[in-house]
Amino acid sequence: MWQADPSTLIALLVLAGMYVGASFKLAQRPTARQSIAFVAALLTIFIAITGPLDELTKDRSFAVYIFQQMLLVFVAPPLLLFGLPAWMLRPVMLNRFLEPIARVITRPIFAFLLFAAVFTLIHYPMVCDRVCHVQPFYGNLHALLLFVGSLLWWPLLSPLPEYPRMTYPMQIMYLFLLMIPMTAVAAPITLASSVLYMFYMGGTHPLGLTPMADQVLGGLIMWVGQGVYIMFVFTAIFYRWSRWDDQEEPPLNREPIPGFQPVATHH
Repeated sequence: MWQADPSTLIALLVLAGMYVGASFKLAQRPTARQSIAFVAALLTIFIAITGPLDELTKDRSFAVYIFQQMLLVFVAPPLLLFGLPAWMLRPVMLNRFLEPIARVITRPIFAFLLFAAVFTLIHYPMVCDRVCHVQPFYGNLHALLLFVGSLLWWPLLSPLPEYPRMTYPMQIMYLFLLMIPMTAVAAPITLASSVLYMFYMGGTHPLGLTPMADQVLGGLIMWVGQGVYIMFVFTAIFYRWSRWDDQEEPPLNREPIPGFQPVATHH
């Protein structure tokens, strides 16, 4: 019988409390869609890092370990960004101490390279065996994946007009480039002729698979899963592009053109 990690439950309850508290303090309410998205994000995190999935991961199931990561990178961060209203994020992201840092880390090139570096590093066999499964770092790995995953999705789903999203063509290019590091990690794992991670060599596999079959299944979950997911996002972007003709809301902090005065119209 699995038991939820108390620290995980406390962290998720704190996040929920902060969400509700900010709503009361700022005297505004998230929309029903935003509230549902935020609750779904918390549930996704809960399912990913506690309960049966986490138990199977600790019992040396590489495939479940990869599925857990996919939830933390591709599902939870977009739901969080959908669930956070602009008025809730604005006091934080425009804080005079935090804004200079936020401006840098949310830039597409920085967010992309940071995610690619972290994701590649944690799947390097020596790092994965010696760091990722060591108990003191295990929980921090989840937080790290959520953080870099949220940065990865920010240029596509930014809730703040002060931090404008990329144009639709650039979003498509961004996602296309994302498939490169994901495939560069997944392909060698899937096509390897031997087990790459010594951590998964010991003990009986909880699902009855051999370590090699487990590794191939994990690689396919990463390789095929992210490909199908990204193609789904491609389709959504193309749909929005065709519907709105690439009209994005301009950032509020854009400097006006010198000498330009809008022409008033009279009815």
